[in-house]
Amino acid sequence: MTEELIRPYGDTLNDGIVQLAFTLPIANGARAKKAAELYVEKLNFSDISVSYAKEIATGFTYFIVYGKASPVLDYNSVEASEAKVKEMDFYQINELIKSRLNRHLVVLGASIGTDAHTVGIDAIMNMKGYNQDYGLERYPEIEALNMGAQVSCEELVKMAVKMDADALLVSQTVTQKDVHLRNFTELIELLEAEQLRDRFLLIAGGARVTNDLAVEFGYDAGFGPGTLPSQVASYMVTTLIERKGLESE
Repeated sequence: MTEELIRPYGDTLNDGIVQLAFTLPIANGARAKKAAELYVEKLNFSDISVSYAKEIATGFTYFIVYGKASPVLDYNSVEASEAKVKEMDFYQINELIKSRLNRHLVVLGASIGTDAHTVGIDAIMNMKGYNQDYGLERYPEIEALNMGAQVSCEELVKMAVKMDADALLVSQTVTQKDVHLRNFTELIELLEAEQLRDRFLLIAGGARVTNDLAVEFGYDAGFGPGTLPSQVASYMVTTLIERKGLESE
């Protein structure tokens, strides 16, 4: 396989131009801008330009800086996985659930642990959905329960057993000090301890979630920013049908 060398694109192909945004704990001014430029230079960028600087709090300045990166990457050496999603619309998904599962698909969603943010789980679960794509609560063939934020793993599992859920969707927005990883791990360990891991389709979502990360932590799939509700719904129904051997019925 031949190499496919790539660099960032700014004005012209492979010019290496990169935009960086960061905050330094210093007051704004000419000296601060020079400090930002020198810091980016230490990151091995060249042709550096500080295009924006604003003091966002006393002694803290936010910068947007442009620079030219020198490294190249062989794109053919890059490996990553993604959840297998069959492209289907709202009506196709409902029909597939009805014709193959012959019952409602039961889904629980929650932001687990101390995470108080529901923007991610709401985008997938709520009727209005996201980006003109209906949320799971609008699907007549899906019984969807959004448990909201700060849901303990124990609460989620208890409700999942009570409702005989097919799938659990867990969202994490807060990632400081990798708290999202600890919460994902806690849920997996609880399900395994209760011998319930194989009972549910387990899907992780969030700002820093990839399919590779989710699978590594023992989940069936992971979806990151920009995911549409129909993509999650499609993944769930096709995966359940495949696992239950209903493809040819």
